[in-house]
Amino acid sequence: MFLHAQMARMFFLSFALSGIVLLGVPSVQAQGVEARRAELERELANIEAEIQKQSVLLLDKQQERVSLERDVAIINAEIERAKLSIQARDLEIRKLSQDIGNKESTIGSLNEKLKREKESLAQLIRRTNEIDDYSIAEIILSQQNLSDFFEDIDSFDSIKSALSLSFEEIAETKTNTQEQKEVLVDRRSAEEELRAIQVLEKRKIEQREAEKKQILAITQGQEDAYQELIRSKEKSAAQIRAELFSLRGSSAIPFEKALEYANVASAKTGVRPALILGIIAEESNLGENVGTGNWKTDMHPTRDQPVFEEIMNRLGLDPDLMPVSKKPWYGWGGAMGPAQFIPSTWVLYEDRIAKAVGQNPPNPYDPRTAFMASGILMMDNGADKGTYEAERLAALRYFAGWVNATKPTYAFYGNEVMALAEKYQRLIDILGGS
Repeated sequence: MFLHAQMARMFFLSFALSGIVLLGVPSVQAQGVEARRAELERELANIEAEIQKQSVLLLDKQQERVSLERDVAIINAEIERAKLSIQARDLEIRKLSQDIGNKESTIGSLNEKLKREKESLAQLIRRTNEIDDYSIAEIILSQQNLSDFFEDIDSFDSIKSALSLSFEEIAETKTNTQEQKEVLVDRRSAEEELRAIQVLEKRKIEQREAEKKQILAITQGQEDAYQELIRSKEKSAAQIRAELFSLRGSSAIPFEKALEYANVASAKTGVRPALILGIIAEESNLGENVGTGNWKTDMHPTRDQPVFEEIMNRLGLDPDLMPVSKKPWYGWGGAMGPAQFIPSTWVLYEDRIAKAVGQNPPNPYDPRTAFMASGILMMDNGADKGTYEAERLAALRYFAGWVNATKPTYAFYGNEVMALAEKYQRLIDILGGS
């Protein structure tokens, strides 16, 4: 019995074409997914535009003379911006979740198509083997024309080759889709981590709301009463100098000593002392929220762990006893000391830091060294230009890197640092008698 290759060829070609149609033409469901994604993107763009509006309002108000109306407006803008930022992150997470679901659906479809094509390929191979089993005598004695028989064999080979190529292409597409899905999963984890931080920021703003209500209750909306309240709360120069300045990964130091370190770093880098203080303070605030990690579990095993061990060995320190940042829900932790450098970044700056502080090897846990390291990195990020925009962008690069610095997702960090810098600038001005 001979295999009717022409009929088989038509069947398998029909099958292959049906697969192409299914993959090439978007289904109604896929079109709905794209429409929902576009809607989410429009919502996100509107919210981010409103966040920008609040940021401009906030910046304008900060330039005004201190008054009750101005400070209440600043608090209101901060609260609104924090709420909008959390809404934006919610939308981003939903959009990423939708993209991940779409990738999972694609992978499932590809798996099914791979299964079908594997079965077809196996069937063709089995039937080709059946043809190979026929002897020349059987072919001659059969009723099929000899040329038709070999034409059938050529047809089978052609179909088998086409299916093999299709199998390879689907496998490659599946691999690429899986990689894209993993990238999206990492991005969603990052968004959720940032959203958790923003919730903490919102709590701080709510504290400001309570403060605003208290101010309005005391002053009853009267400007003179508010100015008197401000004067009564102003600290003396002696109080400012003695107040402790918190550091991440090191003991707190008096503000006077922190300002001294910031001034030295500023003289070397051109970065404003108040901004360096703002960066160090913000890193300490985040550290309180994230907690302390362990270098063996929270640090990148190949990029940072060996480097960290080498740094600690050079300094004569036990790596098991030195605090590092805890690994977040995404990526890796392992940042060291008040300036929060990861080991692989620290070694890139080590020679410059050592030269600037006259300490070789430099110790990332030493406050004086950490302030200098922060100043050098901020200078490289463009903060030495001195404008508000340049300083804020440099802070965002410090936290998120150059690629992610302009993304609205990370805006909260730049806003926080600049608010802290403004606070420390006021204290510096008081100490300077201005």
